Amino acid sequence: MSNESPIVAKAADTRRLLKNLQDYSRAVLTLTWQRQGIFIALTILTMWFFPPGKAALLFAICMTCEYVDLTLARKTNRIEPGDAKATRTVFAAFLVNTGVSVVTISFYAVWVGVTAGGSGLFTAMFCLFAGALYSAINNHQLASILAIRLTVYGVAFLVITIHDLWVYRPPLSSDMWLQFFTVIFVMYFLIDCSLRFLGMYRRDLKQLETLEAEHERAKAALVLKSQFVAVVSHELRTPLTSIKGSLDLLNSGKFGTFSPQAQSLLGLAGKNSKRLADLVDDLLDLQRIEEGKMTFDKETIELGAFIADALGSHLGLAEKYNVTLKLDRNSTTPVYVHTDPERLMQVLSNIISNAAKFSPDQGDVDIGLEVDAGRARIFVRDRGVGIPDGSEEAVFGRFIQLDSSDQRQFGGTGLGMAISREIIEAMGGTIDYESELGKGTTFFIGLPCKTVFDSKPRVDPGASPADPDETDRPIAASARS
Repeated sequence: MSNESPIVAKAADTRRLLKNLQDYSRAVLTLTWQRQGIFIALTILTMWFFPPGKAALLFAICMTCEYVDLTLARKTNRIEPGDAKATRTVFAAFLVNTGVSVVTISFYAVWVGVTAGGSGLFTAMFCLFAGALYSAINNHQLASILAIRLTVYGVAFLVITIHDLWVYRPPLSSDMWLQFFTVIFVMYFLIDCSLRFLGMYRRDLKQLETLEAEHERAKAALVLKSQFVAVVSHELRTPLTSIKGSLDLLNSGKFGTFSPQAQSLLGLAGKNSKRLADLVDDLLDLQRIEEGKMTFDKETIELGAFIADALGSHLGLAEKYNVTLKLDRNSTTPVYVHTDPERLMQVLSNIISNAAKFSPDQGDVDIGLEVDAGRARIFVRDRGVGIPDGSEEAVFGRFIQLDSSDQRQFGGTGLGMAISREIIEAMGGTIDYESELGKGTTFFIGLPCKTVFDSKPRVDPGASPADPDETDRPIAASARS
């Protein structure tokens, strides 16, 4: 354990230093043109009022340091996490380049302040103050660089003021001493600002590290939860399949008849075993979606025939809830979509089931298809209790059941619509609804499609002609039986 601690600590220091370098580099890259403007303006100003040669040399050195800083900033963004050597190398290069830059600026300011008299003194002091304040605001990510800049600028301040005190040796009542004490106050102000910016940055960095640690713990908990759900679901599925199969055989009457009481108990057990099996299937689907492992076997299908098949396969459900399923499609133009028919049937079955459950006794459920602007829209409309406004999160949420009726209570996992939306969106479609309390709800499934306007229905030579609407009428009628 003692051998690992220094290694872990060194890795943490490297990670923290790289973060500081990246933040510093971001400031360098973001404020490039601002710094160029400052240097250009300072050079023009001093070249106009002071000897231009030294101003040009200052500008050339500062531009070289700027180019080096930009190069190092771009290099920092390419450093791989954990690369201690590259991190330390770039950090050292930043320190050296900062030293060259700040010494050049300070040397030039001292020269102007000492040799140019009163006007030059003001210009030099102001430039040093601006440079120190800029460093406090924008260079606090790296404490070492901030310390170098403030130290050199502070020395330059003191050299300018002490030079005049040494040369002229004025009495304590002189304005020169006022200037000296003002410089001391300004240096204190700059140091205080720097420490405050540095402290705020470090607090923000610590909070960010705390949030990242919490995020990692949350991710680990999510992975553990996912693994737990997957294992439990798979372990439940095997015995449930056996139990459900056995109950279905007993309820089929192949093993003789049972007393009415026993038959009622067997029916109840069969119904609840199916509910458990559906819950396990929903949990497994949810698990696949969260892990991105849900697969889709897409093929091109004709939506009109698909919807008719879906309607026919739910006649038993319609009889159970005493509702009528109606096919609502005016156009016979073939509509083709490239999708996973099994997954689409899963979503459509869930919507039809909800529509039937929430419809009034002997109510109608319309299932139809519309096409507009290259998109097909399957709709399922009921005349039930409706959904309150602002309930979209509850409708498509996980483990949430929305029952608008005071008289009817329905079972379910609360996962059906959440899984349906995930499936449809994964296949490039949309799912939504419109509802009005007391009048019903219409769910829509939107999918990209292609239509064939010039195709004619194929007629089997051995089959007798039939009215296209005949297939609709028996379905609706049989659902009422």
